[in-house]
Amino acid sequence: MQSFADTDSLVGSVPFALVNDLRVVDTGRGTEALFADKLPGLLTSLADRARVASIEASSAIEGVVVADRARAAEILAGRAEGLRNRSEQELAGYRAALDYLYREPWQPLNAGLLLHLHRLLFAYTEVSGGTFKPADNLVVDRLPDGTRVKRFTPVPAARTPSSVDELIGRYTAAQRAGRHHPVILVGLFALDLLTIHPFLDGNGRITRALTNALLQEAGYGVTRYVSLETMIANSADAYYAALLASTDGWHQSRHDPWPWLRYFVTVVRRSYEEFATVTAAARSGGSKQDRVRDYVRHHAPPTFRIADVRIALPGVSDQTIRLALDSLKVAGEVEADGVGRAATWTRSQR
Repeated sequence: MQSFADTDSLVGSVPFALVNDLRVVDTGRGTEALFADKLPGLLTSLADRARVASIEASSAIEGVVVADRARAAEILAGRAEGLRNRSEQELAGYRAALDYLYREPWQPLNAGLLLHLHRLLFAYTEVSGGTFKPADNLVVDRLPDGTRVKRFTPVPAARTPSSVDELIGRYTAAQRAGRHHPVILVGLFALDLLTIHPFLDGNGRITRALTNALLQEAGYGVTRYVSLETMIANSADAYYAALLASTDGWHQSRHDPWPWLRYFVTVVRRSYEEFATVTAAARSGGSKQDRVRDYVRHHAPPTFRIADVRIALPGVSDQTIRLALDSLKVAGEVEADGVGRAATWTRSQR
C-alpha cells in the first residue's frame, strides 16, 4: 500500500548492484522454457523436492517443526493418520495453502484469496482461520534474556480490509503499467503485506506462499524448482534485519524500501544461480559423484548437510553423496561434525 503510493518516486532509480542482480535473474528466466523441453524429468523432480523444502522451511521460520522426518514426509504427502499436535496441524495447513497456489487457478489476486489461504493454513487446527485480525497487533522480537522488543506497529484492525484492497489494487496497476521491474514490484508487495500484518497469526507464511505465486505469475518460475523459503530460512537474520530497516517510517510513506529489496532480489538471484548449477550438472555428463564434488566445492554453503546436497542434486542417492563426501574428506577438503543424517559438513579452510 504505502510503497505503491508513489512508485515512480520510491523505486524510480534502481541501485547499480541490484541492476546486476536483476540481469542475472532475467537471464535465468530465459532458460526456464529451454529446460522444460530438454529436461522435463529433472524439472519434475526439482519441483517435488522444492515443494517439500518450501513447506518445511517456511513453517520452521515460525517455529513449526516436526522432528520425525518420516512422520513429516507422511504429512506432506497427505498420508498421515491423524495429526498429533499443533506443529503437525500447521505443517499440513501450509501444505494445503501452497498446493492450492501451485495446483489451482488461483487468480484473481484479491482479499478473498488471502482469506482462503489463511483458512487453509489453519484448517487442521482449532484456530478459526479465514478472517482478518479482530484487534490491533504488534510485531515483537524476543531477546535471549526473554525481553520482548517491538519491531514495528502494523496497520490497525479497523483499517486492515481497506488497506489490503488498496495494496492489491495498486500492485496490480503497477504490474500492468510495466514501468518497473516485476521482481521489484513483487518485493514491494511482500514488504507492504508483512507491514499491514492482516492476520493475528500466519502472516509470514501467507506472504511467502503468495510471493512464490506472484513471481511465477510474473514469469519468474524458479520458485517451483528452488525453494525460496529455504533461501530465506538460511538467511533469517538478514531477512528480519532488512524488514526492520524498511518498515521504519512506513506509515508516513517515509520508509526506505531498498534494504528489503536488496535482500529480496538477492534471494531471487541466488535461486536462479542454484537452478543453473543443478541444470548444468545434469547436462555435464560427469558421474554423479563428480556432480556432488563440484557442488560441494563451488556452490554449497560453507556448512551443510547431506539433505542440502540431496535437494540441490535431485536424482543423486544419499549413498552416492556419502561416497563423494568421504573422498573429499580423505583429500582434506571437508570435515564432518557428527555421524548419520544429523551430521554437518564444513569445507576446510585452505
